Amino acid sequence: MSLHQQELEKSNGTLWLERKTFRIALLSTFTALSVVLGYMLVFLPNIELFTLMIFLSGFILGKRDGAIIGIMSSFIFVFFNPYGVSPLPLFAYQLAHYSLVGLLGGLTHSYLKKKDYFKPEEDLYVFRVILLFAIIGALVTFVYDILSTLIGALSIFGTLETFWATYIFGLPFTTIHLIGNTLGFIFILPGLIQLIYRLLDLSES
Repeated sequence: MSLHQQELEKSNGTLWLERKTFRIALLSTFTALSVVLGYMLVFLPNIELFTLMIFLSGFILGKRDGAIIGIMSSFIFVFFNPYGVSPLPLFAYQLAHYSLVGLLGGLTHSYLKKKDYFKPEEDLYVFRVILLFAIIGALVTFVYDILSTLIGALSIFGTLETFWATYIFGLPFTTIHLIGNTLGFIFILPGLIQLIYRLLDLSES
């Protein structure tokens, strides 16, 4: 390996991710996985891995590609949802939300790679990493549930009173959603990051 290649590998983690065709393939793969997992769990109320996969894509591929995957995945999943297409304001919010989830994945990686306790080649099941992922998973889910309920209620009924009634009535489901996503970010996300780092021979050194 030439000196130039070694420098590239050190600064970017792997030469694979510098190849445009490979990045496009990964972008397509993450989009497909997000959509497939979304449809697989669609009939389980508020149990999903859709958010986690989009966040993971941004964590691995970066802010821009994560945002792109978030938009594409949510467009396909929401537009072809078995329960029907969301009202236009809610549809627009869902696209924006999942785009930001992908962006947040990239921002989280940029933050963690500067920390000495972030060692994906060894072990990510360390307290500070898990705590950060748990907070992100909980906040992303909480914000989505609040805003999607608000926008959905205003789009369909046009009053804030229906928002409170809808939110209170759906509280058991949003609680399941919040707990499920938080646990997913704690127990599943670190393992997937480690697996991808090993498969692609990524490195933070």
